[in-house]
Parts: sequence; structure tokens; C-alpha cells
Amino acid sequence: MEDLAHHSGATVRTIRAYQDRGLLPRPERRGRSNVYGDAHLSRLRQIADLLDRGYTLASIKELLDAWDTGRGLGGVLGLVAEVDGPWTDEEADRISRTELDARFGGEPDEDAIRDAIELGVLVPIPDRDEEFLVPSPQELAVAVELYAAGVPLSAITGHLRELRGQVEHIASRFLEFTTEHVFARYLEHRPPTDADASAAATMVRRLRPLAQQTVDAELARAMRLFAQRHLQHHLTADAPLSHGQETRQVALPPETIRAVQRLVGNENVAAFIAAAAEREVQSRTLDALAASHVNHPELPQNG
Repeated sequence: MEDLAHHSGATVRTIRAYQDRGLLPRPERRGRSNVYGDAHLSRLRQIADLLDRGYTLASIKELLDAWDTGRGLGGVLGLVAEVDGPWTDEEADRISRTELDARFGGEPDEDAIRDAIELGVLVPIPDRDEEFLVPSPQELAVAVELYAAGVPLSAITGHLRELRGQVEHIASRFLEFTTEHVFARYLEHRPPTDADASAAATMVRRLRPLAQQTVDAELARAMRLFAQRHLQHHLTADAPLSHGQETRQVALPPETIRAVQRLVGNENVAAFIAAAAEREVQSRTLDALAASHVNHPELPQNG
């Protein structure tokens, strides 16, 4: 057992615990000795790999039991590899502390470094104190551009935290949606059969880009919509009134305001009320013209 622990990297205590849980076969008995072989070493490496991927010992036992009973594990491991594989074509990069400081104004900012490490934008490299791994160079490039545009680093990291929570919610909903309508039929057995797991892995490859494509399209639509609204607001909010125009504050009942908020959202209340009032004025003007025409038929038909 000590030799097995040495070659596998597991402790003797861990090996005994795996045996007690039925994860590891008992050793071969030779006289007074317990002999472990390559199969035990391979099994320990499989367990370690699945643990690294986030599986619990209970789920690992189900998978290994399926393999031991002849149902196969190749498809399941293929599915695990497909899900754990990269979900983007972007490749990680490295950056030195000197280059990092230079990109952000040349002044070291320890708080910003700590925030970036906490968010995973930077990953410390063991034994390389002055160098970081950058999982997403694009994300770092966005931060550099925002900082150059005048956005403080604390605001950038705060925005990323907020954005990450919203994106994780979208990812969770997309996963629930595809699981319900696509993957449920492949995962109805626990663990799934080798054939079902292989089919599910193929489906993951097909559907993987769909989430990003959908988010990209919807983000582009939303950015255009809200950018137009913001621009219109800033161009017209302080514009001088033309001759004869007059503004006046009018108090509305709170229940009316709440009803409008529920209908169009808080940010659109003013625009909605203004549009409704304008439409009412136009409607009454047309009504007055129609009534005038009835009372004075000599008026031209085409107005």
C-alpha cells in the first residue's frame, strides 16, 4: 500500500478510505502480502481526475460500478471531457507585472491586483512572483481600454462582479433549458449508458456555440436600443425650448405612477406619460376638427 501511495500521489489513509467505500478493488493476496497492480494505480488516477472535475465520491462510485459491470465508461469520460473542455477559441496568455503596470498608467495598484486575482482575471504563477497567467486576454484588453477612457479600476472590477453574476444566471437558465428539452433523454439513466453519453457529448459540441451566439445577438439589440434612448435623452434633456413651448410639472396619483412602472419599467415612466399626453391632445384635436366639419360642412373635405 505504501508503494501504491508513492506512485499515485494518494495517501495511505485515502487509499484505505477508497477501499472502504468500494471505489478501489481489494488487493491480491499472495501469502501474507497484499499486492497492488497497475489496475489499482489506474483506478486511483481515474478517481483523482474525476474529483478534479468536480464529481463527488458517490457519483464516482456509480460511474466506476457501471464500468465494472460492463456498461462501459468511455462515453461518460468523453462527455466529461467535452463539458470540461474550452468553451471559447481564446487562448490564455502570460503577462509580467512590469507590463501590467505599464498598461494601467505605470503606477502599481495592489488593491486592483488583488481584485483581479479574486475575479480570476489574473492567476498567479507558482514560483513566478512577477508574472501572471491571463485566462482571457480579451477581458484584460477591455479593462485596459476602459481605464484609458477614464474609468477607475475600482469601477471596472465592480462592474465585472455585477456582470458576472448576471451572465452566470443566463448560463444557468440556458443549461436548464437545454437539459429539459435536449439532454434529459440522454441522461435518464444513472449513470448514462456508453451510447447515450457519447450521443450527449456530440450534442454538446453542436450546441456549445449557441449560447454565445444568442447572447451576442441579444446584447447587440439591447445596446442599440438603450444607446439610442440615452443619446436622445442627453441631446434633448437640456435643449432650449422653442418659441411658444412651455413646461409644467403636473402631480399624478401614486397609483397611476405605479401602474405605469409595472407596464413600461421605471426608466420609461416619463417618456410614456409624455407620449400618452401627446396622443390624447392629438386625438382631441382631431375630434374637434371632425365636430367642426359636421357643424360647418362648407369646410374643405381635404382639410
